[in-house]
Amino acid sequence: MLLMWVVTALCMSGCSTAGYYVQSISGQMQIWRETRPIETVLVDPGVREDVKKKLRLALEVRRFAVEELGLPDNDSYTEFVDLGRPFVVWSVFAAPELSLESEEWCFLVVGCVTYRGYFDKQDALDFAAEYAREGFDVYVGGVPAYSTLGWFDDPVPNTILGYPDEDFAGLIFHELAHQVAFAKGDTVFNESFASTVERAGVERWLSASGESARIAAYNRRNQRNEAVVAMILDYRARFETLYASDAPAEDKRAGKVRLIRDMKGEYGRSVSNWPGYTGYKRWFSKPINNAQMLSVATYNDLVPELEKLLQQHGGNLPLFYEAARELADMEKPERRAALADQ
Repeated sequence: MLLMWVVTALCMSGCSTAGYYVQSISGQMQIWRETRPIETVLVDPGVREDVKKKLRLALEVRRFAVEELGLPDNDSYTEFVDLGRPFVVWSVFAAPELSLESEEWCFLVVGCVTYRGYFDKQDALDFAAEYAREGFDVYVGGVPAYSTLGWFDDPVPNTILGYPDEDFAGLIFHELAHQVAFAKGDTVFNESFASTVERAGVERWLSASGESARIAAYNRRNQRNEAVVAMILDYRARFETLYASDAPAEDKRAGKVRLIRDMKGEYGRSVSNWPGYTGYKRWFSKPINNAQMLSVATYNDLVPELEKLLQQHGGNLPLFYEAARELADMEKPERRAALADQ
């Protein structure tokens, strides 16, 4: 889910502080030091059986990703690392108080990205606090997995072992997809592409299981997640209209408060009709702001267009990957126009 800012830091290119590079390098070094092949972990008597069960699943998912989804065949996600923390990294999003234009941080290798990652939570909070003091809306979110775009063999981290099997498989598909197509400086395209591959991959993986009840439960949860995302993106459009208006800043601030209240209310009414659904509960439990809304848009904005592109290729994933790589080679405005004109 988090892209190649680690690689960028290792290359020592870009415009950031020395401290940021140091934490990036030390964090990646920790991962390398503590990574072990899954096959080695499986014969370790000191490892709990529930961990081994999930790692056996990782190897099965990995084989499915190569054989059925056409994703890269390398050593990524054939190794395991226990970092002893709930997230691999924490990402920071920032946006002006009355704007949905995300702050960007630019690097030589990957271009400009709309989040900045830290291996230490406090470092992320401290960085976010700097922007908050300048009047920005900020959001710090934990990231359970990341991709180095195939530059290194990314391991399965302990941070995803507790996920339901479908989500666990989806994260592996998502991260591998980042190795397939990457558009420099276009975070939304990169994450939306990976999300599209993730959804298609999980649907095919579950279909191969033949467990109809499990498939139905996943589809139901996915439909509800999509409904919540659509609602958040709809409210984002309302915020954009408000911020673009000629109203005084104070009126915009008051309108922002009302929209956030309305969005929370609509979410509450929706989930009250969905017994057992907990999707986005944590997201809505936090103080919602512009940066937080952008974190959702980053992963979903172009999914409808990319799913349409997949359908145009008859669901053939290798052909879809080729089309995505062609899009990735375009300049951002040309890429957006090509997706819109389908």
